[in-house]
Amino acid sequence: MQEDDQAALHQQLRTELPLFDRPPTERADAARNRRRILDAAARILDTDGPDGLAMENVAAAAGVGIGTLYRRFGSQGGLALALLDKEERSLQSAVISGPPPLGPGVAPFERLRAFLRELLRRVARQGQLLLTAETNKPHARFTAGAYRLHHAHVSSLLRQASRDIDAHVMADALLAPLTATLVTYQRDVAGVDLQRIEDTLETLVTAVECWSVDSGS
Repeated sequence: MQEDDQAALHQQLRTELPLFDRPPTERADAARNRRRILDAAARILDTDGPDGLAMENVAAAAGVGIGTLYRRFGSQGGLALALLDKEERSLQSAVISGPPPLGPGVAPFERLRAFLRELLRRVARQGQLLLTAETNKPHARFTAGAYRLHHAHVSSLLRQASRDIDAHVMADALLAPLTATLVTYQRDVAGVDLQRIEDTLETLVTAVECWSVDSGS
């Protein structure tokens, strides 16, 4: 991908993620309600974890009708996505304009490694909340705005690195080990530590990089 294509992606990252059911503009009372709901949900998350985020619990804690909650967020998964918004925006900012290797200024595979490592650490920090967001309905992980942007960034780096890689499918393949379902299973059930997962991601990226070199790209 050439520099103008990367600039287009950065513009997409800046504009596509007013995210997660939030309208572009809100009346003052609607904004206050949203903030009240998210503050209540964050308190429940701190005390009871994601299991406490039943819609009726959040509605009661926020002092709003449950219908209001469903209209604003659609589902428990939509609410979980909204709670993840701040960290997602921080990640996007680092990708767009932060220092390398996560930000611009280094070779594509180096940026790819940094991005996948950062996503892994994020899943390690917020795994249970991401699990709620990703499994609330079929394909929820893949239709969320955050995944679309992650996929666009990974596929753009792959296209920069090689003309011969199927960047669209390979981006899905490289992001697949970072599903909350898999990472929480590996860490909480199978006893796999974070370094082993990171090392395996490194192996996967290195294999793709070596293939791209051998193919003569």
